Amino acid sequence: MTKLAIPSPVITTIPVHGSEEVFPVRRVYCIGKNYADHIIEMGNDPKKSPIFFQKNTDNVDTSGKFPYPPQSSDVHHELELVIALKSGRSNISEADAYKHIYGFAVGLDMTRRDLQTAAKKDGNPWEAGKAFERSAPMGVLTKIEESGNMDSGKTTLTVNGDVKQDGNLNQMIWKIPRMIAHLSTFYDITAGDIIMTGTPAGVGPVVKGDKLIGTIDKLTSLEVIVV
Repeated sequence: MTKLAIPSPVITTIPVHGSEEVFPVRRVYCIGKNYADHIIEMGNDPKKSPIFFQKNTDNVDTSGKFPYPPQSSDVHHELELVIALKSGRSNISEADAYKHIYGFAVGLDMTRRDLQTAAKKDGNPWEAGKAFERSAPMGVLTKIEESGNMDSGKTTLTVNGDVKQDGNLNQMIWKIPRMIAHLSTFYDITAGDIIMTGTPAGVGPVVKGDKLIGTIDKLTSLEVIVV
């Protein structure tokens, strides 16, 4: 029997709506530049293809609290649909993509925008701006049998009651099947992987004390306090 040199790391999990089960997270993939209006507000070209990057598994947080991170004075909210996979492999076809989905959730891709902007300018990776502690607040997962395919649906984020992001899933440049198919050409995606699908326009800064509420039709809303 193999003996661990240190205690095994805690498994990151997401609650499942209407169940005592929790969803174990293996990897966190994120798609950027997937809404044309957000691409434009960030000063980029909407004709270019979306891109993928990753957060760390333990960046996922379901506590409802977001600690304002160090090394930044410009942290932004980005409301996103989250896809959770129950299976996978490499080279999945778009026609088969939905067969691998366990369910969906509302998530936030919290971003140290000043660090991300500096990294872009210097041609460096985005990790410092994207993959920091508790940078992926996450709501409860709804099984696909309850939600349906989520090809469309109103998405809204309010900050202290004011609407900041207001979009629809049908505005995504790469739809869900294409995202999964494309990602599987680069990685052996599998059960436990989640995909954050990009954000509509209206991203902006948060400060301590802010209350964020993210809603997507047919899913449990996400409430987060910046602390």
